[in-house]
Amino acid sequence: MDGQVTGELTRPGLLALVGITHDDNEQIANKMADKTWQLRILADEQSASDLNAPILVVSQFTLYANTRKGRRPSWNRAAPGPVSEPLVDAYCAALRACGAEVATGIFGAYMRVELVNEGPVTILLDSADWGSVS
Repeated sequence: MDGQVTGELTRPGLLALVGITHDDNEQIANKMADKTWQLRILADEQSASDLNAPILVVSQFTLYANTRKGRRPSWNRAAPGPVSEPLVDAYCAALRACGAEVATGIFGAYMRVELVNEGPVTILLDSADWGSVS
């Protein structure tokens, strides 16, 4: 941000673009963190946990773009900053509690994010697909 690096990974890891919607809560953030840490999506069916891979977390409200009408996206499905910022923080805290090394961007800031996507593999984890969280 403003030419300053605020979060980076110095070795291979995961980039987690995190969007928060109106139905999300701390319980979902915790489950999402555990899922991110344990999901076997890396080399030889290993997880970030298995490899102790770091995770760069970037808040990304644009993941909830609504493009159903017209030619301009609406952000009405994204939770507002005062709701989403504490949940992104909770997600990061839950990852750290799992043992993850976590780097972050700055919430709500315009940032330049660079990614080398191997494979490429990009996976969407959506809590709406889980039904009720328990």
